[in-house]
Amino acid sequence: MKNLFIWYPKCSTCQKAKKFLEDNSLAFEERHIVEETPSKEELAIWIKQSGLETKKFFNTSGLKYKELNLKEKLPTLTDEEKIELLASNGMLIKRPLFISNQKILVGFKEKEWREIK
Repeated sequence: MKNLFIWYPKCSTCQKAKKFLEDNSLAFEERHIVEETPSKEELAIWIKQSGLETKKFFNTSGLKYKELNLKEKLPTLTDEEKIELLASNGMLIKRPLFISNQKILVGFKEKEWREIK
């Protein structure tokens, strides 16, 4: 599998992550998180592989998250419902995502990303 970089081009954090990948000569295929929102099936696999809780995949600082009052609603939802919600709108997903055979990275923390080299 090729490395997959899922991002929102207008996001400054995503731009930093892309620059990091390019500066470190890491090959990747890029995908726009809104134009090609990850499917429920993809998200379910990635969440399982990442070992993270489903809630870690939510963009908690995003307008859509706040608009839908998800801070209050998430604790009452099942993982399946959370995944369905994430797949319904790319702006709900924490970005960027880096998917490789070895690791799933959510958000950009350079220290974590250095481990993929």
